[in-house]
Amino acid sequence: MQKIKKDDTVKIITGKDKDKTGKVLSVDVKKNKVTVEGCNMITKHVKPNAANQQGGIIHVEAPLDLSNVMLVVDGKATRVGFKTEGDKKVRFAKATGKTID
Repeated sequence: MQKIKKDDTVKIITGKDKDKTGKVLSVDVKKNKVTVEGCNMITKHVKPNAANQQGGIIHVEAPLDLSNVMLVVDGKATRVGFKTEGDKKVRFAKATGKTID
């Protein structure tokens, strides 16, 4: 089980986009990378193709390291812990003790 999942709201804690918040678009578990909406934007040069006939320069989100983001629960950045409720393993916010899912 992973601490950050797709569609979670996260806060960036280091780097050029420090203190920005956004929704997680994708998580790469093998590489420990996470892509956040509107953060870590890069300029990419693309050739014309069937999907993009014009080609040119586009701005896209690049993956961040998982250690550079914190989960936001109730507007507050928090660490994530795990506990078992019955026979299910669930995430909880360490700052508030609230169960996330």
